[in-house]
Amino acid sequence: MKHILYIILIISVVFLFSSLSKNKDNDQDSLLNTSEYTANWLTDYSAARAKAEAEGKPLMINFTGSNWCSGCIRLDKEILSKPIFINYANEHLILLKIDFPLGVQQEESLINQNNYLYDHYEIEGLPTVILMDPVVEIFREYGYGKDSPHSYVLRLKSLLGQVIE
Repeated sequence: MKHILYIILIISVVFLFSSLSKNKDNDQDSLLNTSEYTANWLTDYSAARAKAEAEGKPLMINFTGSNWCSGCIRLDKEILSKPIFINYANEHLILLKIDFPLGVQQEESLINQNNYLYDHYEIEGLPTVILMDPVVEIFREYGYGKDSPHSYVLRLKSLLGQVIE
Protein backbone atom coordinates (compact mmCIF):
# COMPACT_ATOMS: atom_id res chain seq x y z
CA MET A 1 0.00 0.00 0.00
CA LYS A 2 2.87 2.36 0.83
CA HIS A 3 4.35 1.80 -2.62
CA ILE A 4 1.12 2.80 -4.29
CA LEU A 5 0.95 5.98 -2.21
CA TYR A 6 4.56 6.83 -3.13
CA ILE A 7 3.84 6.28 -6.82
CA ILE A 8 0.74 8.48 -6.63
CA LEU A 9 2.76 11.14 -4.82
CA ILE A 10 5.54 11.05 -7.43
CA ILE A 11 3.04 11.23 -10.30
CA SER A 12 1.30 14.17 -8.62
CA VAL A 13 4.59 16.03 -8.20
CA VAL A 14 5.50 15.41 -11.85
CA PHE A 15 2.12 16.75 -13.00
CA LEU A 16 2.44 19.76 -10.68
CA PHE A 17 5.88 20.70 -12.05
CA SER A 18 4.71 20.07 -15.60
CA SER A 19 1.73 22.36 -15.05
CA LEU A 20 3.90 25.07 -13.51
CA SER A 21 6.33 24.84 -16.42
CA LYS A 22 3.51 25.20 -18.97
CA ASN A 23 2.11 28.20 -17.10
CA LYS A 24 5.55 29.79 -17.06
CA ASP A 25 5.90 29.24 -20.84
CA ASN A 26 2.42 30.66 -21.40
CA ASP A 27 3.27 33.70 -19.25
CA GLN A 28 6.42 34.29 -21.30
CA ASP A 29 4.47 33.86 -24.55
CA SER A 30 1.84 36.35 -23.36
CA LEU A 31 4.58 38.84 -22.53
CA LEU A 32 6.03 38.37 -26.02
CA ASN A 33 2.66 38.93 -27.66
CA THR A 34 2.53 42.56 -26.60
CA SER A 35 2.69 45.34 -29.17
CA GLU A 36 6.46 45.40 -28.69
CA TYR A 37 6.55 42.05 -30.47
CA THR A 38 4.25 42.81 -33.36
CA ALA A 39 5.45 42.68 -36.93
CA ASN A 40 4.79 45.79 -39.01
CA TRP A 41 2.60 44.26 -41.73
CA LEU A 42 1.26 46.61 -44.39
CA THR A 43 -1.71 45.78 -46.62
CA ASP A 44 -1.30 48.39 -49.36
CA TYR A 45 1.05 47.24 -52.13
CA SER A 46 1.86 50.75 -53.39
CA ALA A 47 2.69 51.98 -49.89
CA ALA A 48 4.81 48.89 -49.17
CA ARG A 49 6.69 49.22 -52.45
CA ALA A 50 7.35 52.93 -51.87
CA LYS A 51 8.56 52.23 -48.32
CA ALA A 52 10.85 49.43 -49.53
CA GLU A 53 12.37 51.72 -52.16
CA ALA A 54 12.72 54.66 -49.74
CA GLU A 55 14.37 52.54 -47.04
CA GLY A 56 16.37 50.31 -49.40
CA LYS A 57 14.96 47.17 -47.79
CA PRO A 58 13.67 43.97 -49.39
CA LEU A 59 9.93 43.50 -49.59
CA MET A 60 8.43 40.30 -48.17
CA ILE A 61 4.93 39.55 -49.43
CA ASN A 62 2.90 36.95 -47.54
CA PHE A 63 -0.03 35.61 -49.57
CA THR A 64 -2.30 34.07 -46.95
CA GLY A 65 -5.76 32.85 -46.11
CA SER A 66 -5.39 33.94 -42.50
CA ASN A 67 -8.53 32.38 -41.07
CA TRP A 68 -9.03 29.22 -43.11
CA CYS A 69 -5.75 28.01 -44.67
CA SER A 70 -4.15 25.55 -42.24
CA GLY A 71 -0.62 26.08 -43.61
CA CYS A 72 -1.10 29.85 -43.40
CA ILE A 73 -2.32 29.65 -39.83
CA ARG A 74 0.62 27.41 -38.87
CA LEU A 75 3.11 29.74 -40.61
CA ASP A 76 1.72 32.68 -38.68
CA LYS A 77 1.49 30.88 -35.33
CA GLU A 78 4.81 29.01 -35.50
CA ILE A 79 7.01 31.54 -37.32
CA LEU A 80 5.64 34.97 -38.18
CA SER A 81 4.39 35.75 -34.67
CA LYS A 82 7.61 34.72 -32.92
CA PRO A 83 10.03 37.36 -31.57
CA ILE A 84 13.04 36.05 -33.51
CA PHE A 85 11.20 36.58 -36.82
CA ILE A 86 9.56 39.84 -35.77
CA ASN A 87 12.82 41.39 -34.57
CA TYR A 88 14.60 40.43 -37.80
CA ALA A 89 11.74 41.47 -40.07
CA ASN A 90 11.05 44.82 -38.43
CA GLU A 91 14.71 45.75 -38.81
CA HIS A 92 15.53 44.29 -42.23
CA LEU A 93 12.33 43.89 -44.26
CA ILE A 94 9.21 45.68 -45.37
CA LEU A 95 6.30 43.32 -44.77
CA LEU A 96 3.18 43.12 -46.92
CA LYS A 97 0.25 40.81 -46.14
CA ILE A 98 -2.04 39.88 -49.01
CA ASP A 99 -4.92 38.20 -47.23
CA PHE A 100 -7.85 36.22 -48.61
CA PRO A 101 -9.92 35.64 -45.45
CA LEU A 102 -13.28 33.89 -45.50
CA GLY A 103 -16.29 35.63 -44.01
CA VAL A 104 -14.41 38.88 -43.32
CA GLN A 105 -15.45 42.19 -44.86
CA GLN A 106 -12.68 43.90 -46.84
CA GLU A 107 -12.77 47.10 -48.83
CA GLU A 108 -13.37 46.54 -52.52
CA SER A 109 -10.09 48.27 -53.40
CA LEU A 110 -8.18 45.83 -51.14
CA ILE A 111 -9.97 42.83 -52.67
CA ASN A 112 -9.17 44.09 -56.16
CA GLN A 113 -5.52 44.72 -55.24
CA ASN A 114 -5.14 41.29 -53.66
CA ASN A 115 -6.74 39.48 -56.60
CA TYR A 116 -4.57 41.42 -59.06
CA LEU A 117 -1.37 40.56 -57.15
CA TYR A 118 -2.40 36.90 -56.85
CA ASP A 119 -2.80 36.73 -60.64
CA HIS A 120 0.18 38.97 -61.43
CA TYR A 121 2.63 36.86 -59.42
CA GLU A 122 0.96 33.64 -60.62
CA ILE A 123 0.39 32.36 -57.11
CA GLU A 124 -0.57 28.69 -57.18
CA GLY A 125 -1.44 28.12 -53.53
CA LEU A 126 -1.37 29.48 -50.04
CA PRO A 127 0.72 30.25 -48.15
CA THR A 128 3.18 31.71 -50.61
CA VAL A 129 5.91 34.11 -49.57
CA ILE A 130 7.73 36.26 -52.11
CA LEU A 131 10.94 38.13 -51.38
CA MET A 132 11.83 41.10 -53.58
CA ASP A 133 14.58 43.65 -53.71
CA PRO A 134 13.68 47.33 -53.21
CA VAL A 135 13.05 47.87 -56.93
CA VAL A 136 10.60 44.95 -56.89
CA GLU A 137 12.44 42.20 -58.69
CA ILE A 138 11.56 38.77 -57.36
CA PHE A 139 14.31 37.03 -55.40
CA ARG A 140 12.53 33.91 -54.23
CA GLU A 141 9.13 32.41 -53.82
CA TYR A 142 8.29 29.69 -51.32
CA GLY A 143 5.56 28.32 -49.12
CA TYR A 144 5.87 26.89 -45.65
CA GLY A 145 7.80 23.88 -44.40
CA LYS A 146 8.43 22.62 -40.93
CA ASP A 147 10.90 25.35 -40.03
CA SER A 148 11.61 26.61 -36.57
CA PRO A 149 11.49 30.40 -36.22
CA HIS A 150 15.30 30.45 -36.07
CA SER A 151 15.79 28.32 -39.21
CA TYR A 152 13.16 30.39 -41.03
CA VAL A 153 15.08 33.61 -40.31
CA LEU A 154 18.33 31.91 -41.37
CA ARG A 155 16.68 30.85 -44.63
CA LEU A 156 15.44 34.41 -45.21
CA LYS A 157 18.95 35.74 -44.64
CA SER A 158 20.36 33.15 -47.01
CA LEU A 159 17.79 33.89 -49.71
CA LEU A 160 18.52 37.59 -49.36
CA GLY A 161 22.26 36.96 -49.65
CA GLN A 162 23.07 38.32 -46.22
CA VAL A 163 25.75 36.98 -43.93
CA ILE A 164 24.18 34.65 -41.39
CA GLU A 165 24.96 35.87 -37.90
